[in-house]
Amino acid sequence: MHPGFMAAGLTNILGILLFSRGLNNPLLGELFPGLFGNWGLMCIMLWGLAYLSVANNYRQVPGLVAVFALEKAVYVASWVWWLSHHDLAVVWTQDPLTGAFYALYGLIDLAFGIFFWRMSRPER
Repeated sequence: MHPGFMAAGLTNILGILLFSRGLNNPLLGELFPGLFGNWGLMCIMLWGLAYLSVANNYRQVPGLVAVFALEKAVYVASWVWWLSHHDLAVVWTQDPLTGAFYALYGLIDLAFGIFFWRMSRPER
């Protein structure tokens, strides 16, 4: 199994479970209901399962891996938008775990998006 796909999958699954406190962190969804309400969080974990499912055969599905990169770009764009419309310092004072999530998710998605893009290219 490719460790990058494993890391991406486990980050989506375990990271969401950690930062959402097992889908019991209402502030996470209140701050960005469409993306980080419980339905959105479950979808993020499904993406994680998708990453894990191709960890052995990603070379055979470069188009799907490119879709993973595009999906990560959407989340990075959402992060930039969110940061431009919210005060992260206020979130930190409300709940440091939620503050850490909103501070980090875009950077993590950017890193995995670059990884997926590179892995989708035939010259890899």
